[in-house]
Amino acid sequence: MDRQFKPLAGIRVVEMSHMIMGPSCGMFLGFLGAEVIKVEPPEGDKTRKLSGMGRPMFPLFNRGKKSVQLDLETECGREALHKLLGTADVFVENFRDASLSRMGADLERLRIDYPGLILASHKGFLQGPYQERTALDEVVQMMTGLAYMTGPSGRPLRVGSSANDIMGGLFGAFSVLAALLERQETGKGRNIRIGLFENCLLLVAQHMVQFELEGRNPPPMPERDFSWPVYDIFNTADRRQIFVGAVTEGQWAAMCKLLELDALLSDPRLLTRMDQIEARDWTVPIIEKAIAGREADGLLKAFEALGIPYSPISKPSDMYSDPHVMRPGGLATSRMPDGATFRAPSLPFEIDGVMLAGGGDLPAVGEDTDAVLSELGLDQREIAAARGAPKAEAA
Repeated sequence: MDRQFKPLAGIRVVEMSHMIMGPSCGMFLGFLGAEVIKVEPPEGDKTRKLSGMGRPMFPLFNRGKKSVQLDLETECGREALHKLLGTADVFVENFRDASLSRMGADLERLRIDYPGLILASHKGFLQGPYQERTALDEVVQMMTGLAYMTGPSGRPLRVGSSANDIMGGLFGAFSVLAALLERQETGKGRNIRIGLFENCLLLVAQHMVQFELEGRNPPPMPERDFSWPVYDIFNTADRRQIFVGAVTEGQWAAMCKLLELDALLSDPRLLTRMDQIEARDWTVPIIEKAIAGREADGLLKAFEALGIPYSPISKPSDMYSDPHVMRPGGLATSRMPDGATFRAPSLPFEIDGVMLAGGGDLPAVGEDTDAVLSELGLDQREIAAARGAPKAEAA
């Protein structure tokens, strides 16, 4: 590229959110060049202190942001927030409306005070009977049928990532971009509300519409009616698991020839794809036995050469040795406040052949407070009063 792709350069985003949905929205906007100022309480975002599966949440979704501490329980903190919002183009939040009002960020009031400000509110539900409920990614997956479709009958299972939270943040960024375009013509902002539940509903829409069109509830994915002759996981001779798909007649023929299953090609019961699908109960065990006699590496190379869909069954950690992931630009390196580094995927698109690899580093708690607030005209005494002091944690 002749220059970096930063279409949101000059756009200031004030983000007051935690966990994943709101922070991921801010991260996406930051990747596109926006200045993202994360407002944290005096003791810092609680997500910073999570462990286990929660440990990567703050580092991953807050790369490249500035951190400003504000004690929004005080008048000084709330006044500083309003000064900051007066310079902002976008306000990203994911708190309950009542909590926002207590912190001096009542959404209706903000719309009056800052008519050009775009408010991106990430909530559990859009307006309706459920709008005051507490939601989590797992909750909405159970509510919408996504967990039902993911696990076998009687064992609903959430998908293996925070997919809804991340996708909700993506819809937040998507709607903010649209509102920014509109504001160029109107000069006015918008109140945007993004719903985690409605986001998940979109993910199960294909199954909803199948019911709408056919009048029957589709079975969970592990027990689904197959539309392809081969779409299964197999064990190889060297005890590796691989996924193999043969979804066209050409792929079926190529796979049978590779596995030396010529008898399947000449069997009059398997002349069409529908014949092959309906015969899965006896053909798949034959294919399973043939694959069990081959080692994975040679088999996978042959599948690739023939254009047959395949994949080894990988763990997330395997991605750090995957040649496609490790190509230039595939991962972005970020530095933590303590000097440690981590690598995370770049955004999944290319601009003029180049991925957006600049994830950015992690700010320490309040690292940018003095710089940002002094630009707003606050002196050192006012800054100290606005940022407050960390509160002692309960024993």
